[in-house]
Amino acid sequence: MDAENGLKMFELENGIVPLSKSDEKVYCFDKDLQRQQLDTQPWKKNIYHYRKVEISSIALVKMVMHARSGGDIEVMGLMLGKVVGNTMIVLDAFALPVEGSETRVSAHQEGYEYMVQYLEQNQEAGHQEPVVGWYHSHPGYGCWLSGIDVETQMANQKHQEPFLAVVIDPKRTISAGKVELGAFRTFPEDQQPKGGEGTDAEGFHNIPLSKIEDFGVHAQQYYPLEVSYFKSSLDDKLMERLWRKHWINTLSQSPLITNSEFTTLKLQEITNKVNMLTGGGKKNVSCAHVLRESDAIAEEIAQGHKSNEIKKKLFGGL
Repeated sequence: MDAENGLKMFELENGIVPLSKSDEKVYCFDKDLQRQQLDTQPWKKNIYHYRKVEISSIALVKMVMHARSGGDIEVMGLMLGKVVGNTMIVLDAFALPVEGSETRVSAHQEGYEYMVQYLEQNQEAGHQEPVVGWYHSHPGYGCWLSGIDVETQMANQKHQEPFLAVVIDPKRTISAGKVELGAFRTFPEDQQPKGGEGTDAEGFHNIPLSKIEDFGVHAQQYYPLEVSYFKSSLDDKLMERLWRKHWINTLSQSPLITNSEFTTLKLQEITNKVNMLTGGGKKNVSCAHVLRESDAIAEEIAQGHKSNEIKKKLFGGL
């Protein structure tokens, strides 16, 4: 499989839809029209107003490459775009030079200075799209918002609406061969939903035991948005260049070797959850969660073996 076919497979696996010529107007930014939409502040009338996120293939690859570069450390960046109706559209993204740890990531003075300089240069180059959200990585523990993330997102929505939070799990992305990404918005503090209308725990079965409590405490403070990806004919050249860099970095790697530590940890997590269930268990752990997680890791291991065999046949003689 060469870089070109690898790119096609990536687009197929992640459902990246090519835009028609008429739909490519999504890249046109009308500042007055955007202001007109925002002046009505629809998010105040309906806390679920924004239900969908559309992310360009360029922004997606940039965020994935950045997330992978961090290894076990969380990284962070910002997204540029616009809103149309109840949809938030991400057209581009850029990384921030921030300090992170295995449990939290936050921007300091250096990051803020870089952000301001980047946005100024971006506008000088003729790009008027504002910041519409932030993204960060959760290496190996799924896509959800921690307590720190919820606080950060609430502050962002309070002072610079509309704003979106995106989380990427680079280790799960490598293991599964498909981008593991979640998009979220928090509820205003004075408009919390009633009756468990926030994030559904059923979709977050792969959260480690050490973080389940943090997830459970804050799960009802935000909700997920439906995510889709697109590309235009104008994206192709740039996408090819970005992909070649991404492809070269991953071509010689085996998911089984690259993610061996992650896979071992996931198997240990499953074992621990089974032991908890047989011993009484926690309310946030169920048999259904464990079974889905077991099926997922088995599928990823099988996919890793297939990938190895293909690369051996293609490049074994080189």
